Amino acid sequence: MNSLKLKFPVLILMLSGVFLFSQEKMKFSGIPNILQRIEPNGKVDFWVLVYNSYGKDKEIKTSGSKKTYIPQFSGFDLFPSEDSFYYIAYSQAGKMNYVLDLPGLKTFIGKVDNVEEAAIDATIEGYFVDEEFKDMAGNYYEDKSNYYLELGKLTSTECPYQKTHYTLTVSKSSGNVTDVKDNGTYIELYNKKCTNNPRLLKLEKKNEPKDEPKKSTKRR
Repeated sequence: MNSLKLKFPVLILMLSGVFLFSQEKMKFSGIPNILQRIEPNGKVDFWVLVYNSYGKDKEIKTSGSKKTYIPQFSGFDLFPSEDSFYYIAYSQAGKMNYVLDLPGLKTFIGKVDNVEEAAIDATIEGYFVDEEFKDMAGNYYEDKSNYYLELGKLTSTECPYQKTHYTLTVSKSSGNVTDVKDNGTYIELYNKKCTNNPRLLKLEKKNEPKDEPKKSTKRR
């Protein structure tokens, strides 16, 4: 009887440890690392992920027996930035193909196989891993059934420039997003062109010319 009493607390502690471990948040480790975790949909003989910056190609990952491919002059970017993009060259059934845009990337990935692919899939739908605010919008945790992605999204490109963070629940079995939770705005940015910039309005008010007191004229 005493041994039975002892087993229950031990079992509860073990289950609590598993639960806590499953809820531990992990930060995404950067876009190149996320893209390297892609598992292509269907049988692919060879594929290479290439990063092009200022016209120079750099192979980020190669898989399979390397084949000759043609360098590309356009591609996709999970975070659009000037003068850089990614593309994928892959061989399937003896034919060389290229992934140059986000819809093509979605097709290449197919069903979501891991949390990185879940993040890529969400990015294609307008969310993003915020490299500057990973604690807020660049991390994830998981349990037996789901991935829980904490990502950012631009909710205003007008003044003020605004980012909102969301928690996306992604089913491991189907790869589909089953729930989206809005956690609110975590950053608002104004620039000089914003007519509703509080600092600008305050500065303009400060610099407004004050009415000079009227000089009184004495009658003689």
